[in-house]
Amino acid sequence: MLERLIDNLRALVPNMHELTRELVCINSYTSHPEGVNAVGRVLERAFDLPGLQHWAERGAADRGDHLFWRTTGAAGAPLLLIGHHDTVFPPGHFEGYRVEAGRAYGPGTLDMKGGLAIIWGVLKVLSDAGVLPSRALVLASVADEEVGSLDSRKHLERLAHGAQGALVFEAGRERDAIITQRRGVGTLRVVATGVAAHAGNEHHKGRNAITSLARFVDCAQSLTDYDRGTTVNTGLISGGTSANTVPAGAEATLDLRFEHVPDAEELMNRLQRTAQRVALEGTQLSLHGGIKRLPMERSVASVALYEAYARAQLEAGLGAEEAPLVGGGSDGNTVSALGVPTIDGLGPRGRGFHTTDEYVELDSFGPKAEALLRFLWSDRETASR
Repeated sequence: MLERLIDNLRALVPNMHELTRELVCINSYTSHPEGVNAVGRVLERAFDLPGLQHWAERGAADRGDHLFWRTTGAAGAPLLLIGHHDTVFPPGHFEGYRVEAGRAYGPGTLDMKGGLAIIWGVLKVLSDAGVLPSRALVLASVADEEVGSLDSRKHLERLAHGAQGALVFEAGRERDAIITQRRGVGTLRVVATGVAAHAGNEHHKGRNAITSLARFVDCAQSLTDYDRGTTVNTGLISGGTSANTVPAGAEATLDLRFEHVPDAEELMNRLQRTAQRVALEGTQLSLHGGIKRLPMERSVASVALYEAYARAQLEAGLGAEEAPLVGGGSDGNTVSALGVPTIDGLGPRGRGFHTTDEYVELDSFGPKAEALLRFLWSDRETASR
């Protein structure tokens, strides 16, 4: 039966391309909820399949809605299929869909509307064959992944409890490498408050906010530890009003990265202690924000999941190496931090996500979808024994 399903799936590849085109032609910038929800309606129609039960969770005021589906009738711990339908470009910045030399260009072709189309193709084939309800699956497509999934995180965390594993269909990597580990991510805004004074007449009365902030920045960046995979980067800094005024205000924004879950809390504690220690008398340093995503750590269970999926990729004619550590986060980080075995990068191949050169390789849709089908089928057979 599997070979017949694979034949049916291959016949659906043009439909996967068309669904990708339809999704990409709607701007779904995260802070454009009307567009995000318009994409959501296309997904709701596409995934209106026998054997799937749908529900939605309303997003925050400036966000679109988060969409979820669950197979009906199957018992046992579910496997999570995770995606998102928001993109990074505001309306008018990078629009449209075009095909050139086997590549489809457009915002979200790779990150990650193509990945959603692959999931759709596989679930439709299983649904048409009447076997979809026999596999315990939960599909999630959130509306705020590109800004850290702060609104959708609670829904993903709830679904993660009791899940057997998670497959994330973010952009496929070169040679079809499968991601087993991602660094955690944090963003810290540091606000320095001092006392303004005329630099010529009353310099002694001023309390320099920039000086306090500079002391903090220097100490904070010294917390970078490449051996541990921890980095602190000051990416933005501003302050003061004029050269002849002791500045009463300044602020900086720091990017935080870490490879291990305990290091996230330890880094935040050290940054808090640093702020208290280095602030000049009469000034104050306040910290805002913090950890956005904990690391997606490589584990014995995630390696076992990787190895099983790698076999399915090889059978589908794809590569199957394990990707090196990825510096950026995804929703895989969220569920992995709760102990769910997670692998990522299972979407179609391409390049240029988050750039105006973003494209997806159209000939990768069929093999990538076949790998998912083979994995679900082999997992189903294992579970039935």
